[in-house]
Amino acid sequence: MSTIQILIVSIGAVCLLAAFAAFAIAYRRGGEKTTDWRAALSKETLAADVSETTAPLLAPPTQPESEPIEEQAEPLEEAPPEAEHPAAVSVAEVQRVVEVSPEEAGVTRRQFFNRALLSTWGGYLGLMGLSMLAFAWPKISGGFGSKVDAGAVEDIRAQVFLPDGSVQPLFIPDARAYIMPFDEAAGPQFEGKGVVAGGLTALWQKCVHLGCRVPWCSSSQGFECPCHGSKYNAVGEYQAGPAPRNLDRFVVEVTEDGRFIIDTGSVIQTARATVKTVPYPQGPNCVAIGG
Repeated sequence: MSTIQILIVSIGAVCLLAAFAAFAIAYRRGGEKTTDWRAALSKETLAADVSETTAPLLAPPTQPESEPIEEQAEPLEEAPPEAEHPAAVSVAEVQRVVEVSPEEAGVTRRQFFNRALLSTWGGYLGLMGLSMLAFAWPKISGGFGSKVDAGAVEDIRAQVFLPDGSVQPLFIPDARAYIMPFDEAAGPQFEGKGVVAGGLTALWQKCVHLGCRVPWCSSSQGFECPCHGSKYNAVGEYQAGPAPRNLDRFVVEVTEDGRFIIDTGSVIQTARATVKTVPYPQGPNCVAIGG
């Protein structure tokens, strides 16, 4: 697993844990109920609180209508003032509801957690969707998996053929391929498969055994895998080791202006060659027999 894949999986796991935590907090906050203060009082306290229902309601004293006072010989004695009785007071609770605008109310706790939960899930799903799209979307231009321009044929041949008569491969990083000279007529198993153009062929650097990169051994004039000892001659034909077939090669072509094009999206597999095109080894091996 590559570093990018590990990073994507780690970010996805963190987002998932954050979403679960937000959901748990929002669920606990939403489950809280408002307690009734009357239910918390005991029955004795409620029974003792009878002031509002039992207090006598007394009307304010009214003055009787005045009657004509007859003249008396003796002055009237003033009646003792009546005792003032306090009037009972009734207290009523009034709930006043005032509507406020959303700007004044702001964001509630429930709204905050709901939005956080949706944002977390949206980010997680978006990241996963982009990752899956990146893995599934084909490369339509440039790089490995498409057609790679390796350069002019004449320039490639000048680098492949050395002054002493030997050859060395030209490695193209974008195509992950070695370019080697090859005569299509010398190998009938490659005829008509489009793997030779302009006297050149493109060999995939990957060993067909377990996928290790196969380097070039200049002393033996062949490709030798350092992982398990598979060996191939200069044109990628199987020679020894656990490899099941020849090196894979790409379809190639030469354009009208003499450019050598490697189609890394078209891989050609061939069985082990019974008749070798070039001799191998031509000198000491870089990898010991048997790996």
